[in-house]
Amino acid sequence: MATGIEQLKQQAAERAVDFIQSGMVVGLGTGSTAVFAVRRIGALLAEGRLQRIVGIPTSNATAREAQRAGIPLGSLDDHPVVDVTVDGADEIDPQLNLIKGLGGALLREKIVAVASRRLVIVADDGKRVEQLGVRGPVPVEVVGFAVRPAAMYLASLGARVVERHKDGRPFVTDEGNRILDCHFAGLPNPQEIAQLIRAQPGVVEHGLFLGMATEAVVAGERGMVVLER
Repeated sequence: MATGIEQLKQQAAERAVDFIQSGMVVGLGTGSTAVFAVRRIGALLAEGRLQRIVGIPTSNATAREAQRAGIPLGSLDDHPVVDVTVDGADEIDPQLNLIKGLGGALLREKIVAVASRRLVIVADDGKRVEQLGVRGPVPVEVVGFAVRPAAMYLASLGARVVERHKDGRPFVTDEGNRILDCHFAGLPNPQEIAQLIRAQPGVVEHGLFLGMATEAVVAGERGMVVLER
């Protein structure tokens, strides 16, 4: 089963790379699906089928992967407008609203997404949901000083809050923050909950990406579809 899912992710990622043209500034997403896109871009550069690409990585891990793939990297200081970003998602609803951040890079991912003319999401069809928040948590990035009060506040919004750990210790993002995974029983009004989450001091960002994706390339056992907002 795992091998089949990985193949679907790879198919979707490689199809999404078709949106990239030579000379573009490209946002490079984070996670197990986005890494296939990074590798595909590197292969096309090596073959000469893509040229003059500048990659904007959304995490330190993606930067390392891009360097291994031979993708020249830049920053938003030098390239504040990104032509297209290819990234994964943890949940995708029918309006192409997303939950992202299970890979721990939601802050940089959202910064790059907002700077992008197009945000192309790649996923297997298991990520499609009718309503956000029915399967997995909404990650919320908070400063370390605010973990406890932020957790209490998020619980007051109806979430079951679990601080993320890795190797027995609190998970720390590339920006030095912590992540609270907020389990809701579905989000019928994600815009409202997004505003409420941001209202708490100490909250840096949340994993609700609403109205940002322009396309989603979704691969399943019955084939591949490109969804557009």
